[in-house]
Amino acid sequence: MDSLREACGVFGIYAPSEDVARLTFFGLYALQHRGQESAGIVSTDGTEIKLRKDMGLVSQVFQEEDLIYLEGIAAAGHTRYSTTGSSRVENAQPFVIEGPNGTIALGHNGNIVNADLLRTELEAEGREFLTSTDSEVIAHLVATAPGNDWGERMAYVMRRARGAFCLTILTTDGVIAARDPSGLRPLSLASIDGGFCFASETCAFDHLGATFIRDLDPGETVLINGDGVKSYKIKEPEPEAFCIFEYIYFARPDSYLRGKRVYPVRMALGGQLAREYPIEADIVTGVPDSATAAAVGYARESGIPFAETLVKNRYVGRTFIMPDQRIRDQGVHVKFNPLRELLEGQRVIVVDDSIVRSTTIRHVVKMLREAGAKEVHLRVTAPPITHPCFFGIDMGRRWELIAAHETVEEIRIDIGADSLGYLSREGLVESIGQPRDSFCMACFTGEYPMPVPQELDKLGLEAPQDARDRHDIDWEHNSVRDPAPTTARPSP
Repeated sequence: MDSLREACGVFGIYAPSEDVARLTFFGLYALQHRGQESAGIVSTDGTEIKLRKDMGLVSQVFQEEDLIYLEGIAAAGHTRYSTTGSSRVENAQPFVIEGPNGTIALGHNGNIVNADLLRTELEAEGREFLTSTDSEVIAHLVATAPGNDWGERMAYVMRRARGAFCLTILTTDGVIAARDPSGLRPLSLASIDGGFCFASETCAFDHLGATFIRDLDPGETVLINGDGVKSYKIKEPEPEAFCIFEYIYFARPDSYLRGKRVYPVRMALGGQLAREYPIEADIVTGVPDSATAAAVGYARESGIPFAETLVKNRYVGRTFIMPDQRIRDQGVHVKFNPLRELLEGQRVIVVDDSIVRSTTIRHVVKMLREAGAKEVHLRVTAPPITHPCFFGIDMGRRWELIAAHETVEEIRIDIGADSLGYLSREGLVESIGQPRDSFCMACFTGEYPMPVPQELDKLGLEAPQDARDRHDIDWEHNSVRDPAPTTARPSP
């Protein structure tokens, strides 16, 4: 797996008898894999919305005093990887926005492909934007949406916004969750003592002792407040287009997606790879961590022993400290360390979940050879990625995708493997066991579930004049003046 970054994670809870800020913290902690750039939590006591957000991991951003400050009856949280807008504190979520529908706070997982057009319209209506993200655009759209209730307002938002969006929205008296009409990203509902909660993945519920109820339907909005639970569904939902990469890579292996546990699905992908691309070898290994389950599945199907030959430093890429030149030259060795005793003289099948640019896997193959592997056979649980994603995955542009301009044999030569096998599209769908037409597989086929721009510039909404220089904006609070400052703290 190389150069493919996660979607964001969202969490929301309404539970007046619980410590909602603390539960949100641990909910986000379980979703940390979906984004490590920044994190934020908002809460309400029934009258006022309070906010804390900053750059860094969930455990770095929040201290005990923050959770005490955020006490309330409902809360929402967000952990971010930037797919639109640069990585800086003012783009951290949730966003707190005031509008005709009252004050709201919004966290967003996904990508809005028509954000530039919506922003232009909203600016013409007098809305002021303080950041460079599509998430602030949809936050303003929600805050100003016409309608007599949240069902009508969110139906309007779903008609106007195009792309992927799973939202948690905090109001002064409750929490709202909404999923885009195509259902591109996951969002689920659970019960917890004294209330209910939402999360991008079900693994968050397990850590909190919450009981999973169901996934939100595409195009559904659920409102929870003192009046109970209300569900609103749009009258004409679009064909479902769930991102198949959630099964391949993004979701935690202990989560359930559409009723299926992710780990055994990944094992099935590996088993299918073994049937499609068998070869004689001594050991099977996986590129940790996302390809481990698939490697186990390949080993079981092939009868070749599985061995963990690469030890991963799980904290690489989660620091703001730049390495010096000597460490930079070590490249992939900073992330993985091979076990020579297991590799020397062996014919090795290495399973990875995908190849994007090929940078990392090329170094992995070289590393295995330097550690003594006699042969290296690469097997990939995703078909060749030939088109970029416009719905919340940062894959880069099409010219950067190696499979968009090289054949499989050319890629094999480029990365230095003895053989290379990609899982077929048919084998991928068969292994998951759900209808082909219910998935978005555009990164493999170029067939997008909706019109998309020719290119989506991650920094396309950046202002020419850096708005951070404006003295009248409180960036740490995103225009909401809390009693206590939320200045950036050094990492513990």
